[in-house]
Amino acid sequence: MTTLAATASARPAPPALFAVTIFTSAALVFLVQPMVAKLVLPLLGGSSSVWNTSMAFFQIALLAGYAYAHLLQRVASIQRQAIIHCAALVVAALVLPLRVSELAGPPSSDNPNLWLLTVLTLSIGAPFAILSATAPLVQAWYARTTGAVEGKEPYALYAASNLGSLIALLAYPIAVEPALTLVGQRFGWSAGYGLFVVLIASLGFAVSRARSASTDQSPGAVGKTSWRDRLIWIALAAIPSSLMLGVTTYITTDVASAPFLWVLPLALYLITFIVAFQAKPAISPALTLTLQGAALAVCAALLPFRSTFFGLQLFIHLAAFFLTALMCHQRLVARRPEPGRLTEFYLCLSIGGVVGGGFNAFLAPVMFPDVWEYPIILVLACLARPWGNLNRIPIWNWSLLILGVGAAVATPIAVTFASSQLTTETIVGAFDQSELFDMAMKGLLALAVISAFLVRRQALFFFAIIAVLSYAAETAADRTDTRQSWRSFFGVLKLSQTQVPSLGGTVKMLAHGTTLHGAQAQRPEYRCRPLAYYTPRTPIGQVFTAMAAARPNLRIGAVGLGTGSVAAYVRPGDRLTFFEIDPLVVKVASDPANFSYTSECAKAPVDYVIGDARLTVAKQPAGSFDILLIDAFSSDAVPAHLLTVEAVRGYLTKLKPDGILILHLSNRNLDLLGPAQSVTRKAGGWALVQEYRPDKDPMGTWESPEDAVIAANSRQALARFAADNRWRPANPFLVRPWTDDYTNLAGAMYANLKARWVWLP
Repeated sequence: MTTLAATASARPAPPALFAVTIFTSAALVFLVQPMVAKLVLPLLGGSSSVWNTSMAFFQIALLAGYAYAHLLQRVASIQRQAIIHCAALVVAALVLPLRVSELAGPPSSDNPNLWLLTVLTLSIGAPFAILSATAPLVQAWYARTTGAVEGKEPYALYAASNLGSLIALLAYPIAVEPALTLVGQRFGWSAGYGLFVVLIASLGFAVSRARSASTDQSPGAVGKTSWRDRLIWIALAAIPSSLMLGVTTYITTDVASAPFLWVLPLALYLITFIVAFQAKPAISPALTLTLQGAALAVCAALLPFRSTFFGLQLFIHLAAFFLTALMCHQRLVARRPEPGRLTEFYLCLSIGGVVGGGFNAFLAPVMFPDVWEYPIILVLACLARPWGNLNRIPIWNWSLLILGVGAAVATPIAVTFASSQLTTETIVGAFDQSELFDMAMKGLLALAVISAFLVRRQALFFFAIIAVLSYAAETAADRTDTRQSWRSFFGVLKLSQTQVPSLGGTVKMLAHGTTLHGAQAQRPEYRCRPLAYYTPRTPIGQVFTAMAAARPNLRIGAVGLGTGSVAAYVRPGDRLTFFEIDPLVVKVASDPANFSYTSECAKAPVDYVIGDARLTVAKQPAGSFDILLIDAFSSDAVPAHLLTVEAVRGYLTKLKPDGILILHLSNRNLDLLGPAQSVTRKAGGWALVQEYRPDKDPMGTWESPEDAVIAANSRQALARFAADNRWRPANPFLVRPWTDDYTNLAGAMYANLKARWVWLP
């Protein structure tokens, strides 16, 4: 009986228990990431940098967890490891239930990165790091117990870990976010954490019993790891990490900062781990290299052409990212060590993640005046491909190299020549000539892409063509005369100029990302005429003109500064306050050397309040404003938290009884008119809608199409606009109103696509 009992107790823990434990921990880790980012999003203006910084933090916390798991292997007894790990989980739970810690104080526009890292550390740092340690720790337990008995490697469990991560990540925007309020999400995750502590304790008990029935000794000696191996592991992990944040910035800059978009690159990133760590991968390494060569070459040529249909851009960039990450991870798997060095291997992978993420989140905004980190890492990723035999390179590869580089180099030369021949005035009368030039330019880029693909087996040749191609495409796409650019946590500002004969010549423009945020003519007689979205004929201009005619003095609030164009409407006795989250925008727009709307055109002093609009407007006295303009864009992205019922209800309380709220909703990729109309009604306001499309551009103007909703606390306040047939009554029943607990940006994107493509259901 004693022998039978000992044999039973020596039986290893079932493999399913290991898989379920790793799956659960990974699900909790990746469920909390978009959840926490959404909690802090309203405090920092909805910038995609919030997500990038959050991701960098999570990678640092992951590194801390993997380092903890690696150090824990110095404890010879698995039973003691299990006890220590369970105790650490319990101690980390002291910060729960999940919430945004207030110990760091209010958000800072001067040091947003530091503030966000502090808040995340205090709010979720300890539970996240300890949870992250589960995957390598449990795999190490498996290698010393069940895996040792059954002769199986533990690396397959890493696929289970990433599968749990992927399911949780996709479940958040599909099921969790629509179904649960933020309060429900916070407490639900905290309860899940408690259940996981019970699960890991059960596994720890099972593996401890298995080890206690045999000789409980430390793992056998393993070979030492060379620094070359470690550096290769780190580099191959850093490239996908950096590209994930780079492609996320690219996507969210032109759509919206929202979890449903953020999770796309992260989900693909996890899928590459699942495929790479499979015993029989669904995509072979050879096929990956072929597809990656094609996708990366096309992506490098297409990247600067941001006016291309968004669906095509999304597909090309995500495909290039996915295949590049898969290539790097498959090359990592090919270099994986024996199970005895497992935790060190994962520690190096985590260091690579921190290096890649930290480069994008912290170094690149300081080093580069524009978002150059994404194309730079795309180009460097070429060097992760096999280098081939450098001593035996076929002559036709040299020919393709010369052809590809030559075609790419010819592109910027052709652009420079054409720019000198086709000025703004001559292009209008030379459409055919300009069109032929574009076709020839794109033909040269296509030739470089084909050449790059054909030499893909020689990494150095492929790298050379892609590097020149990236520069050539950027030159070909950028037709504006960019004079200066600045970069901050909140995005990239570009000052450029063009020639507009109807405005007397030079017009200066300010772009945030890819979207024009204002323009000013330089000829004295036109300098104080608001342009683009703010001319008197646009909905914004109509409201300012009508209110000025009705009242001798106006108290105006404007969320989002841009170039300060609306300051041109300020008369003596008026008062204008701009609410702007980015101090850099204030610095650029208020400098007379750049724009003079606020310094020259405004006939009364202009005030600035720095910080997120939800927080700063909320501090204003009730009944303050005759006009409150909400025009807060980050490139073409609208921070969703500024268009919720709670936000609009707050705006309405700041209006005078007959004051007007203007919601500027122009957006290339999202239909925001439906949500804005339903939100206004739910917030207790009355609303009118206008979709302005200029039919002609009279002398002395330069207009843009504009979608706007105006709202007030009473129907009488909108009477003068309701009598104008350019405005129509709002329909509050088009979509479900957005709230701080519910937003549907995916639906807004679909509605926009449906309006463009009539065949959509």
